[in-house]
Amino acid sequence: MVNIGAGLATVEEFAGAAPEAEVAKKIEGRSPWRLAVARLRRDRAAMTSLGVILFIVVVAIFAPVIAAITGHGVYQQFRTTGLTPIGQPIGPNSTFLFGTDDQGRDILVRIAYGARISLIVGVLATLVTVVGGTIIGLAAGYFGKLIDTILARFMDWLLAVPFLLLAISLVSVVQIHPIGPLRPGLPVVVFVLGVFGWAAVGRIVRGQVLSIREKEYVEAARALGARPWRIMFIDILPNLVAPLIVYTTLLIPAYIVGEASLSFLGVGILPPTADWGEMISESANYYLYGTWWFLVFPSLALLITTLAFNIFGDGVRDAFDPRADLFV
Repeated sequence: MVNIGAGLATVEEFAGAAPEAEVAKKIEGRSPWRLAVARLRRDRAAMTSLGVILFIVVVAIFAPVIAAITGHGVYQQFRTTGLTPIGQPIGPNSTFLFGTDDQGRDILVRIAYGARISLIVGVLATLVTVVGGTIIGLAAGYFGKLIDTILARFMDWLLAVPFLLLAISLVSVVQIHPIGPLRPGLPVVVFVLGVFGWAAVGRIVRGQVLSIREKEYVEAARALGARPWRIMFIDILPNLVAPLIVYTTLLIPAYIVGEASLSFLGVGILPPTADWGEMISESANYYLYGTWWFLVFPSLALLITTLAFNIFGDGVRDAFDPRADLFV
């Protein structure tokens, strides 16, 4: 005869013996953010790209240290040791590891300082784009009706405008006649990239808000008398953080290339400021004479930076994909 009471007692004793902390840990769920971070950490390509990005940031921060170690200033010209007798740049050697440019300046030092310009422009222009696009997209998607129609059509018009042509025109005008706080160089480049790029973010945010504003918790907040701006920034905006982070990681390399393109065309960062696009533009006149280093090293710096940001951005996008495997 089976002793049922004893069996039940044994089960109860077993359950009571298990520590509460372990039981809680077994049934604890993980938030989408933790799942996304776990997926991102498993992505070797994204982690490698993140390491490259951190290295580039360190190089940009410690550019003066690199200049001090080499003993070559970013604007310092070495007319006797940095140029050939006929005035041509010299190739990589023990004194100039990456060679010199047409003015006898150290390319290694100028690449390190150029990383500063690229990162500053990429981050600031992306900040302007994301903030502006988020605010306008929130307003268009939440208020709807006439406001949505006006803002949506304006975003469509802005996306249809040939960006490069308009940017070149505006930068050229500012170089001749500064407009308010806009001055030639870094300020106008950040302004042009940020202002003419927010429409893409605005359309993404607007589409998300059109869906989120019909959710139950938004209706509840509206029924409790919450003001529109409170609902937009407290109830709706947190749900947009993940796609905004993904889009931000993809915007930075695009703006780095955009800044280099403007400088390459002579309407971006003004010389003698070290800039990768301007260095590539100058090297075009000397490449046929065998000065490959003048073109290759700045181009590699631009390629590696944008490639690292793009691969990392792809990894972030995959990590935040809700259709990804939940069992990480």
